[in-house]
Amino acid sequence: MGSGYRRAGVPPPSRTLEGMTDSMSESTGQSAAEPTEPPREDRRQQPKPKKEQLLSPATAAKKLELYLPATPPEFQQTPISRTALAELQANPPEWLVTLRREGPHPRSVVSARLGVSNSALARAGVSDVMTTAEIAALLAEMPEWLVEEREKRAPGSGRTPGTAVGERPTAAPATD
Repeated sequence: MGSGYRRAGVPPPSRTLEGMTDSMSESTGQSAAEPTEPPREDRRQQPKPKKEQLLSPATAAKKLELYLPATPPEFQQTPISRTALAELQANPPEWLVTLRREGPHPRSVVSARLGVSNSALARAGVSDVMTTAEIAALLAEMPEWLVEEREKRAPGSGRTPGTAVGERPTAAPATD
């Protein structure tokens, strides 16, 4: 019913730490107060120094709202770090200022400037990429699909055609 030690008349082994240390020191011939070996070297994986995260040129162009094929070749061919991207946003070089001002612009920028959704551009068959001059000409022409899509996006907003986000308002005609 119990352990086999009682039946044989042998006392059970001590389960305390002291008993274990005493039995170990007896077997090695050393006292329990002396260290048996030097402390082990810490072999855990050490933290690695942080590496700068690099973005692909396509991702950087998307974050800067640029049409990638219109960017300079060095921008298209080299990965860009997050700090370099922040620097481009804070202090844009001349090519970036010109590209943002004149285009060509990607679909997301075109749709925002026209005040319609990306799907509206696809339904109308408008090209993915447009320059600022092409966007202005489309806004001046105001085709029927553009008026309808603007009304779908912001019904009853009171926004008159030709006042999309990012578009400069034109002088309203004087009424007498």
